[in-house]
Amino acid sequence: MSKPLPISVSIIARNEAHTLPRCFESVRGWVAEIVVVLNNTTDPSAEVAMRHGALVFETEWRGYRDTKNFALDRCTQPWALCLDADEEVSPALREEIEAFFARGDDRKFRAARFPRKVWFIDRWIMHGDWYPDHNTRLVNRAHCRWGGDQFVHEHMKVDGPIATLRCDLHHYSFPTLSSHVAKINPFADLFLQQQMAKGGRFSLGAAVFRPAWRFFRAYVLRLGFLDGFPGLYIALATAFGAFVRYSRLYEHEHRDTPNQK
Repeated sequence: MSKPLPISVSIIARNEAHTLPRCFESVRGWVAEIVVVLNNTTDPSAEVAMRHGALVFETEWRGYRDTKNFALDRCTQPWALCLDADEEVSPALREEIEAFFARGDDRKFRAARFPRKVWFIDRWIMHGDWYPDHNTRLVNRAHCRWGGDQFVHEHMKVDGPIATLRCDLHHYSFPTLSSHVAKINPFADLFLQQQMAKGGRFSLGAAVFRPAWRFFRAYVLRLGFLDGFPGLYIALATAFGAFVRYSRLYEHEHRDTPNQK
C-alpha cells in the first residue's frame, strides 16, 4: 500500500451510525487521519467511528460554521477533506485527488473544489439546482476557514487559488421522499433565525416571486426536466420550501391569539 496522503478527513455528525461506514470506506487506506466531531448524539456513532480508526470528539452544537471549524481545528494534517456523514468519495474522485498531490498541485493551490452528485429515488440527479453543486472541500488548513452565516449557508473561505476537479463527490442525502420533506421545517427555522438576526422583514413580493423563480430556474433554465419525475419533484419541492421559509417571516410578524371572551 502506498503512503497515505497528508489529509485529515473532517466530519461533523449527529446520529449517523447508519451512514458513516460508507463514508469511511471511501477514504480507507489513502488518507492519514479521520476526525469525527459528534454533537448531541444518542446512537452508536462514536463506536462506529472508533471501529473504523477515527479520532472522535464531542461538542455542543455551535451552528454549522462554528462546529465545522471546531472539527477543522482537531485535524493534524496540513490538508483536510471536509465530508458529510452521508457522502462518499467516488473512486474517480479519489484518483483525481491522488493525482492532484502527485503533480505537486498542493504547492500551487490552497484548496480544490469538485461537483457533488445526489442519488435521489432511483437515479443520480444530473441537472437542476442539485448538480453540479461545486463544493470546496479539499483545503489547506493554514489558508482556509469555514465562513458565512452562523445559522445556515456556511461556505469555505480560501486565502489563495482554488483548483477545480472534474470528478464527483457522491451524496446520499435523502433516502426517501419523507426524509426530504422532513428537512423543510428545520431549514425554515434556520432561515427565520438568520432573517431575525439581520432585521429581515416579510415581503409579499419575495414570498410569491422567489418560489416561482426557483422553480423556473431549476426545471427550465438548469434543465431539471431531463431528470424525469425526480427532476420535477425537486423543482416543485424547492419552490415550496422557499415559500414556507418566507411564510415563516409573515407568521413571526403577525402571529396572534384570539381575545378570550
